[in-house]
Amino acid sequence: MNIALIAHDKKKDDIVKIAKAYQYILDKHNLYATGTTGKRIMDETGLDLHRFKSGPLGGDQQIGAYISDNKMDLVIFLRDPLTSQAHEPDISALLRLCDVYEIPLATNMGSAEVLLRGLQAGFYGWREITRGTERDRLHF
Repeated sequence: MNIALIAHDKKKDDIVKIAKAYQYILDKHNLYATGTTGKRIMDETGLDLHRFKSGPLGGDQQIGAYISDNKMDLVIFLRDPLTSQAHEPDISALLRLCDVYEIPLATNMGSAEVLLRGLQAGFYGWREITRGTERDRLHF
C-alpha cells in the first residue's frame, strides 16, 4: 500500500509519535511525505520514504496528483485546525480528492490509529477491487 504522511508544523511531533508507535506496520508499505515532515520521520525512525516538496511549496499538490492517478491508498494528514494556513486552498483540494477517489483519510491521531490498525488487520481489500481504470472504479 502507498501511504502519505503529512503534518502541519504544530503537529509534526504527533506524526513522529505515530510513525514510531506504528513503525512495525508502516515499514511494510511504501511511504510518502511532504518535505519537513518526511525528514523528521526519516531522522527519528529510520523509515524509508519518498519526500515530496514542502506542503506550501507544492507538496500537497504532488500528493493530490498521486491520489488522482490512483497511486495513493491511505493519507494521514495531521492538520492544525487552530492555525490559519497560507496554502489552505491546496489543503482543501487534497482533502476533496481523498473524498472523490475514496481514499481513507486521517486528520488526527485517533483516526490515524484506527486506520493503521485496520491496515494491519487487512481491512483494505476494497482498494484492490477498486484499482484499475477510472471507469472500473466508478462501476465496481
